[in-house]
Amino acid sequence: MKTLRSFRFIAFVLLTLTVVRADDFPGLKVIMTADDYARAGLDRLTSDQIGVIDAALIRHFRANVSVAAERKAAEQVVVATTAAVATERKRSGLERFGLPSLNGDWKNEPILKARAKGWVGGNSFALDNGQVWEGVEPITVELVGREVEIQPRPGGAFALSVDGKNTTLRVRRVK
Repeated sequence: MKTLRSFRFIAFVLLTLTVVRADDFPGLKVIMTADDYARAGLDRLTSDQIGVIDAALIRHFRANVSVAAERKAAEQVVVATTAAVATERKRSGLERFGLPSLNGDWKNEPILKARAKGWVGGNSFALDNGQVWEGVEPITVELVGREVEIQPRPGGAFALSVDGKNTTLRVRRVK
């Protein structure tokens, strides 16, 4: 019974050691009251036996601190990974591959107003700002020298309007 009490007391001391660094552990005789030291039967042990117990407590403390540090690091990795996965899941499939999102707010994108300089071949035309655009469908309107507007549309698409008239044709930027 007395050994069980001693063991419980040493376990209690061991738990309290987690607050104190192992290098700073002063020993059982210093951290225990004289009554507790005597009640645990430690006063009958030699200084060598007390030193063995102190060394065991220090080893145990270092092992627990190491395990606790590893657990905390693992928890931080889990939290960071979970946050990264959640952020990635919020992105659309197209955005994950570097393509424009279909559900972006295209209505707030600016309208490009420029003057068409000339045809660049086939169904492509150049603007006075150096950009080259191509019609997704045949462009049947003469553009050279006329004011054009290129308006954003859903899904990263664009529409061409000539001289402010409702002649919207689908276009895409080439250069």
